[in-house]
Amino acid sequence: MHRTDIFLQPLRLEGREIQIESQWLHTQSNPGPGAEPRPLIVFLHEGLGSLSQWKDFPQRLCEAAGCRGLLFSRPGYGRSTPRTEPWPQDYLQRQARGLLPAYFDALGLQHEALILFGHSDGASLALLFAAYFPARVRALAALAPHLFVEPITITGLRAAKTAYEQQPSALKAALGRHHADPDSAFYGWNDAWLRPGFEGGWNIEADLRTLACPVLALQGVDDEYATLAQIEAIRRLHAPTRLVALPDCGHAPHKDQAEAVIAQTLALLREAGA
Repeated sequence: MHRTDIFLQPLRLEGREIQIESQWLHTQSNPGPGAEPRPLIVFLHEGLGSLSQWKDFPQRLCEAAGCRGLLFSRPGYGRSTPRTEPWPQDYLQRQARGLLPAYFDALGLQHEALILFGHSDGASLALLFAAYFPARVRALAALAPHLFVEPITITGLRAAKTAYEQQPSALKAALGRHHADPDSAFYGWNDAWLRPGFEGGWNIEADLRTLACPVLALQGVDDEYATLAQIEAIRRLHAPTRLVALPDCGHAPHKDQAEAVIAQTLALLREAGA
């Protein structure tokens, strides 16, 4: 795998100039002159994630699939422009409608059907984008997605806040290795989900009724932030969805069960003809 240097992609969004920390991945295999380029897998990170926090998983998946890859940190994360205000309750819906198409267009991907690989918040964002722009998505792997808020989710968020605000905080130190502004990353996510009214008012099930691409919905049986009701809801909305519940696996399947996740994603790509 050839991993290119990280770059900052300029983007004008909602009247503001921002920069998006980005990175391309290219496989060593060459399809040959005149051949179609290999499919592109776009990795969408979790609510506390960033480009660097994927570590070597995207390389391993892209190499196994023979695909190109794109990693990026959303605004407020990694080395992208920090947020300047709290995320609104519908921040994922807004990012799916505004940020993602603008970013993909800025990279010249207007006419390429993408393969989306999302984790947690990133999985919800991938599902929303695929539902809003079905012609732009070839296949989608959603790991530990959130479609609605459960009591276990709130419990996990409160525990994370306690851990972050401890002195000294191992969580804050860990995030500081991956985010230029760890407070921007942490409180943007944590405050939005713990805001009064979010628990009973946030639900994206109705948004996902227009899903059209092959979907892999995968979750750990021991997920500390959600139950399997999340991925089961996806199949109720989109019957072709393939559900996978991994034993001995928590909220980060690509870390806890990397080989199983790669195998399941390769099966998805075969189903999509990629």
